[in-house]
Amino acid sequence: HEEFSGFSWKKDARLLRAWQKGRTGYPVVDAGMRQLWATGWMHNRARMIAASFLVKDLLIDWREGAAWFMDTLVDADLANNTFGWQWVAGCGADAAPYFRIFNPVLQGDKFDPQGDYVRHWVPELAKVPRQFIHAPWQTPKEILEKAGVELGENYPEPVVDHDDARKRALFVYARMRKKG
Repeated sequence: HEEFSGFSWKKDARLLRAWQKGRTGYPVVDAGMRQLWATGWMHNRARMIAASFLVKDLLIDWREGAAWFMDTLVDADLANNTFGWQWVAGCGADAAPYFRIFNPVLQGDKFDPQGDYVRHWVPELAKVPRQFIHAPWQTPKEILEKAGVELGENYPEPVVDHDDARKRALFVYARMRKKG
């Protein structure tokens, strides 16, 4: 969609690198990105969650994510990759009729309810109880200590607050639509 040519994408090398390395503080995002780096592949659901996080939570241009996926995916296909990223960003020919923003905690709860995927790819969270695995920053300190997790030390604090990031993305999207 041509209106996206004026979208206010952020350029933030630190946040982009945190996403690429699976160090966002959002376990399901980090698991997917670490799996991608280690194996060159990740499930389509993990691709959508990671892509949504980059584009909507971090407001980083979808083309940055598309380039990273093309460079790291062993099954990379230019058309599928480009159209998939455009779909997630909301700027593609078949984009959803609304600005879809995946909640990484809810996505983790729904598609990795026991936390097995996260525990495999984010081993520093392996001992975190299931009910806290997708939001370690909400875990009582004594439970984190027992699990050997020190946020900000051996696992990052969230790089953004999802609720705030969602509001910011919706604001930027609405402002773009007004201009268009």
